[in-house]
Amino acid sequence: MLHLEKENKQLLILIIVAMSFSFLLRLIWVEYASEYEHYYFNKQFMINTNDGYYFAEGARDILSGVSQENDLSPIDNALSITTAFFVKLLPFSFESIIFYMPAIFSSLVVIPLILIGSAIKHIETGFIAALLASITWSYYNRTMVGYYDTDMLNVVFPTFLLWSLIQALQKKEDKYFLITAFIIIAYKWWYPQSYSLEFAFTFIIIVFILYKIWKKQDFSYEILLLSFMFLAMMGIEIIYSFLAILMLYLLEKKNIIKKHYYIILIVSILLFFLSDGLEPVIGKIKSYLFLQELNSISGDIKLYFYSVKQTIREAGQIPFGLFANRISGHMISFLLGLVGFIWLIYKHKVMFLALPMLILGFAAYIGGLRFTVYAVPILALGVAFLLREIVFFFVQKLWQRYILLILGTALLLVPNILHIIEYKVPTVFTKQEVKVLDKLHSMTKREDYVVAWWDYGYPIRYYTDVKTLIDGGKHSGSDNFSVSYALTQQQKQSAKILRLDVEYTEKEYAQKKQNISTMAQILKEYGYSNSNSFLDSLLLDDYRLPEKTRDIYLMLPHKMLDIYATVERFSNLDLMNGKKGEQSFLYRTRNFSDRKGSISLGQDIILDKKKGNVVFGGKEIPIKLFIETRYMQDGSLRVNSEFIHHDGLLYVVYMRSYGEFIIVDSNVYNSTYFQLFVLENYNKQYYEPLLLDPYIKIYKVKI
Repeated sequence: MLHLEKENKQLLILIIVAMSFSFLLRLIWVEYASEYEHYYFNKQFMINTNDGYYFAEGARDILSGVSQENDLSPIDNALSITTAFFVKLLPFSFESIIFYMPAIFSSLVVIPLILIGSAIKHIETGFIAALLASITWSYYNRTMVGYYDTDMLNVVFPTFLLWSLIQALQKKEDKYFLITAFIIIAYKWWYPQSYSLEFAFTFIIIVFILYKIWKKQDFSYEILLLSFMFLAMMGIEIIYSFLAILMLYLLEKKNIIKKHYYIILIVSILLFFLSDGLEPVIGKIKSYLFLQELNSISGDIKLYFYSVKQTIREAGQIPFGLFANRISGHMISFLLGLVGFIWLIYKHKVMFLALPMLILGFAAYIGGLRFTVYAVPILALGVAFLLREIVFFFVQKLWQRYILLILGTALLLVPNILHIIEYKVPTVFTKQEVKVLDKLHSMTKREDYVVAWWDYGYPIRYYTDVKTLIDGGKHSGSDNFSVSYALTQQQKQSAKILRLDVEYTEKEYAQKKQNISTMAQILKEYGYSNSNSFLDSLLLDDYRLPEKTRDIYLMLPHKMLDIYATVERFSNLDLMNGKKGEQSFLYRTRNFSDRKGSISLGQDIILDKKKGNVVFGGKEIPIKLFIETRYMQDGSLRVNSEFIHHDGLLYVVYMRSYGEFIIVDSNVYNSTYFQLFVLENYNKQYYEPLLLDPYIKIYKVKI
């Protein structure tokens, strides 16, 4: 008993040290950002992830008790509920809690890692792995201060699950039935997309059962463990899973089901499938396999939309060097971690359980960098185990062993600490941008719509408390089409399609048809069988629009210039066959130098001032219009234009106040975004300016 008490104290001390280390290193960004006023709003740090505003909106509405129907506020989301709980419990501001929560919660990953080290009688391995995993590149990037997202616990839960399963298979104690099942339930509640990983863990348990059958060993404990896991993963309300698990546990403790393990397993598997427990896994696989989305109307017409998966960096392939660095901090650490993990499995067969997390992490190499975080704790255990094994094999004196372990750990930590120091990620919006949204909040009603590209959807809803058409969770190709069209077409079509999309979106909410394409519904009710004919009709002056039920505002950020090409892709295609249109041209640079007769714009692009041409690699293209914009002292925008060639193909804009040049073709030049943001040239019939700030401009739709 004394030995156990001493071991528990040692574990507690190591956990406190590792958590403190993890949290304190995350304060490096705070020290850096504290010097920049534009990272603050109302004297509070703003968060640095767009998705965070989604959960913040839910927490805000939970605390206020106000949430209108169909506003998409996540008041039932685990992170929002947890945040609201801590805001009520703790004497800190809402903004401070959502800012520091990721740093505190993510540091909890050290607990299961240290416990795993203890479980395999290698406490040094667990402690070193905890220090390393808590600050490794990808894990730090997605759990730093301000990265208010479910990622703060998305690796913590499966690592705890790994520990629980290790303990279960080693000790075969009944309590691990409950611990394992409750971790799965908690993980599912926190992150509904956890099904795939949980299902993978059940597969590994099945492998262990088959191994025991082959070895002719008793596997009744594993069968019951598997039954608890399937019940925990059922696709039903969490409370019912909880009750089912408690009931099974009580029956097991009373030895009522001792001779009926197979029946219990069969029943639990049947309940799992009958409750659609596998459906989330299948849905996730489909979403990654099918890049182009398809919608149909009554079987008569099919519409093809561009898939958002093709534009998300996180879903694309990454270079192997970056892949290795994100998992272990350095290529050498990565390779040593692989060797160490193989050796760890050889020495401790139970560590075979870690394969699902490792495989999911390695899937990032072809499926997107976000998944690398799942491999971080596993290879941290691998490299820590290898370091410990080498040191203990070659060195006998205890004090020498620990000196070498400290030095080795420091070498593993240095690349990750350097990365933290250099990682200067900004907040989602600057102080000035949020000021504009704060003003907009006082000028709008909760049922109004503010339309912008989906990247800005969540922050808009958080700061203005209005509705949006698209956001970080609602941005399928069919959702994005109308907004993309509104931003990249001329103002007549832009305003009309926004009114149509908003009114039909509300109509779908009222009819509870959210899964139907809005464009499909519009075509059907207006009697069009061809989407191109419908879009052409928007040019007609007497086009019949639905009755106006609310105001619509178009928000145009300066930073959208960076993603204009991506925005355009979603509407630059023929919906009837999916054929892509010719991409518009937009080149933007701040890297320019004025010479005697020309201006160098970088990337071998020259502006020939004498001839009025733009030179691309020796090819001369005539300029139609040269424009200079600049802000006056009163905040107004002055636009000076000069025709260069009547048959010119390009428009060159020198945005003096921004210190940048933009070169565009006629498609971009005539787009609603360009005319309203860059030139403030609005058609009074369709738009009126509301807030004109150099970094965010907001117009009201007049029709």
